[in-house]
Amino acid sequence: MKIGVKNLYFSYNSHPVLKDVNFALNQGQVLSILGVNGAGKSTLLKCLNRILKPQKGAVLVEGEDLLLMQQNHIAKRIGYVPQQHPESGLTVFEAVLLGRKPHIQWSMKTRDYETAEIIIQQLGLTHLAMRHVNTLSGGELQKVVMARALAQSPEILILDEPTSNLDLKNQLEVMGLIRHIVQTKRISAVVAIHDLNMAVRFSDSFLFLKDQSIHSFATKEQLSSEMIEQVYEVRVALREVEGQTMVVPL
Repeated sequence: MKIGVKNLYFSYNSHPVLKDVNFALNQGQVLSILGVNGAGKSTLLKCLNRILKPQKGAVLVEGEDLLLMQQNHIAKRIGYVPQQHPESGLTVFEAVLLGRKPHIQWSMKTRDYETAEIIIQQLGLTHLAMRHVNTLSGGELQKVVMARALAQSPEILILDEPTSNLDLKNQLEVMGLIRHIVQTKRISAVVAIHDLNMAVRFSDSFLFLKDQSIHSFATKEQLSSEMIEQVYEVRVALREVEGQTMVVPL
């Protein structure tokens, strides 16, 4: 088990948002967090890397409780890609290099520069390395933010709506990239996402949130139309289209 969540509870001002959340994820796997708006997907992700501190429960990374770790140690083990990316005048190379910050004691070393260069190359960003981040398209910017998270050399990658505001081509590229990174680097990814078909295409398992709790947890083989219907209150069918499972509203 790479990451495990046990009996997690979180409230905003005594208003319950997450109750008794439990799940586990192995390395080399992508988990999609699904549910309607306001179900607690983003809140759960923020609890997983202690941006928010749960009132109860544990988040275990290889058996070690993340809630007891120092923040710098968390940053070495978990890479986080948020929904919103602040404006930046940095170049792409500088932005990715920032991901090495948790590993730096006094100053940047050759290894830090080399790590940034390798990740930029792996993500196909070499031609953009000297471009300023605030001049990039949405798809390019999303890849840069992912590259910065990967520069942390994390064991777990957490992504909040990585395909929002992207066109179809960039959605497929970004989700395909997440899948490729997870498989080649043998890390784990937890992705909050609205697009059910992107989730089904690129994920290994699915966690559905409803009424502040886990409604269901399923592998790709266990996923059913009934689960989706109960969470989204819309009739759907699962259909095979050229080898791909698709969620079709009825």
